[in-house]
Amino acid sequence: IELGGTIGDIEGMPFVEAFRQFARTVGADNFCCVHVSLVPKPKATGEHKTKPTQVSVKELRALGLSPDLIVCRSEVPFSDEVREKISNYCHVNPSQVICLSDQSSIYRVPLELEKQGLVDFFCTKFGISNPKQQTVSKTTIPAIITPKSSRPRDFQQKWRRLAERFDNTNKTVSIALVGKYTKLEDSYASVIKALQHSALAINRKLAIHYIEGSDLEEEAKVGEPGRYYDAWQSLVRADGILVPGGFGDRGVEGKILAIRYARENRKPFLGVCLGYQCAVLELARNVLGEKGAESQEVNRDTPAPFIVEMPEHHGGDLGGTMRVGRRETRFTAQGGVTWQLYKRADRIYERHRHRYEVNPAMVPRLEAAGLAFVGRDTTGERMEIAELRDHPYFVGVQFHPEYTSRPLKPSPVYHGLLLASAGKLKSYL
Repeated sequence: IELGGTIGDIEGMPFVEAFRQFARTVGADNFCCVHVSLVPKPKATGEHKTKPTQVSVKELRALGLSPDLIVCRSEVPFSDEVREKISNYCHVNPSQVICLSDQSSIYRVPLELEKQGLVDFFCTKFGISNPKQQTVSKTTIPAIITPKSSRPRDFQQKWRRLAERFDNTNKTVSIALVGKYTKLEDSYASVIKALQHSALAINRKLAIHYIEGSDLEEEAKVGEPGRYYDAWQSLVRADGILVPGGFGDRGVEGKILAIRYARENRKPFLGVCLGYQCAVLELARNVLGEKGAESQEVNRDTPAPFIVEMPEHHGGDLGGTMRVGRRETRFTAQGGVTWQLYKRADRIYERHRHRYEVNPAMVPRLEAAGLAFVGRDTTGERMEIAELRDHPYFVGVQFHPEYTSRPLKPSPVYHGLLLASAGKLKSYL
């Protein structure tokens, strides 16, 4: 359990009492309290100040919790003298005081914590085997489930290489993120992390051009010409284009214009959820000639519903009407770029969060226009993955692959977007 904050913040927190009771219930061997505290170093004195940490630990103890570890945040490392002082006044061993100074990247933080003995501490605290010292007898465990004693070390080496790549990479790849809430970057936190994971995997720094979909529309050209031209300039300059998920109709027309630009100018493109649906609408309007092609989310009475509400759901009350969670997608065609990015798997599992989908009745016309639906659900009625065969990288997915992206295992379709944007996709495949 992590408790952090400044002096006085702890008072009035009901969960502190819940932690105290929980610790008493499960016992000290099953509970660890990590207290995070700021140790400032004012420029006026040039010395680290431990008083805030001392007072906050005192307040914590007054509420019935004692820290097992004190993680001290500081701009720069502090001396052993400061560590001893915190240890003495907070009644913990010096080994229980961790100095977590600012690092060159967040990827350096686990390495720094491991360097200061956190793995050894937790193994001792909870009475578990230390993975760094663990040896496994292969004669007593079936080979198929035998854990490899080298895995922790291999993981540390991979993570260290990841951190070094972040620090030493000089080349940059740029992605235009065309969305609806681009002024609030936290709205796309998972998307941004997935892009960062993929950029690191190809040894590139990531530059994101945040573009409001509505700024690309013709109305903006009249009302906000400066924003309009800046948005289009950012879109054109980017190496690749991403249209993430979202809800509502604001900015949809701008997203469709961005997708048209990506398709006609052969610029790498990835559409996720709503972005995927916008790609379907763009193709229907500008290739099939269905100028009225629309989504029922925007116009429920549209005469050309290429995107429809899921058949088992009903409009009106939005509560509990979404298709969410981990779902199976089966590849219906082999040889495509998405299939190769997913290591030529027959089926994959990705997380969903949507209530509208591609109209199955329109699929034959869309495929005739060049959009191949290479992944479908288990019924074959839901279109999960689509791609243009004659394009460097033009992929749309109904699910949200950013939810499962990890630093050492980036999402395949995000990885593909970054590879294509950096001109590396063909050699990678």
